[in-house]
Amino acid sequence: MSHLLLLEDDPEIRLGFEQLLKGEGFQVHAFSTGKEALRFLAQAGTNARGRIDAAVLDLTLPRTDGLEILRTIRLDTRTRHLPVLLVTGKNGEIDLVLAENLWADDYASKPISSRELLARLRAILRRASFLDKEQKPHTFTFGSVSIDLETHLAKVGEIALDLTRREFELLAYFVQNPGRVHSRETILHQVWGLEFLGESRTIDAHVRRVRAKLGEASGLIETVVGAGYRMGGTEA
Repeated sequence: MSHLLLLEDDPEIRLGFEQLLKGEGFQVHAFSTGKEALRFLAQAGTNARGRIDAAVLDLTLPRTDGLEILRTIRLDTRTRHLPVLLVTGKNGEIDLVLAENLWADDYASKPISSRELLARLRAILRRASFLDKEQKPHTFTFGSVSIDLETHLAKVGEIALDLTRREFELLAYFVQNPGRVHSRETILHQVWGLEFLGESRTIDAHVRRVRAKLGEASGLIETVVGAGYRMGGTEA
């Protein structure tokens, strides 16, 4: 049974989410304020994830909002790898940029259907399993690119790369599976756990950004026309 932290200040939405998630077999710890959620995170336990497996956070709260909770989660060594889904009534680009830089796993806008909430939540849980540092070696290399799954650090040679969470996950997947051709649909499913949500062409934009940040090592990620992408090229 997965344990979830749910932060939502609207009582009707919170109760609806809680009943839905409990009905799907989740153990839910629901809170209406950021202060309560932070107290729970501090006291929940001593294991690596504070006895929770994922968090669903309302982005817009009157005092301590979802971004502040997310920042606290990422700075705490016990919870830094915790999967986080942000739910917001705002569609402002600045909010998504801030959330991406803080490594939120996914975002959803209100109103959100039961099907979408469950699909996105299960997706980030699958993704967390894929990157679980306890189940896999911590470090991988290909050419001059190195990946550390425990610290979420990527390097080209000795130069650390400034990657968003999704860019890191994409590069980590390529480095761990060199030589194989990966379709856009396979990447969405295996890396981000998305089957029916999102467009496969969004992978192209992420690959472009990762290549730009790899610099002289950008040629390591090859485009296989009509098929997808492969880690197996050469460096400049």
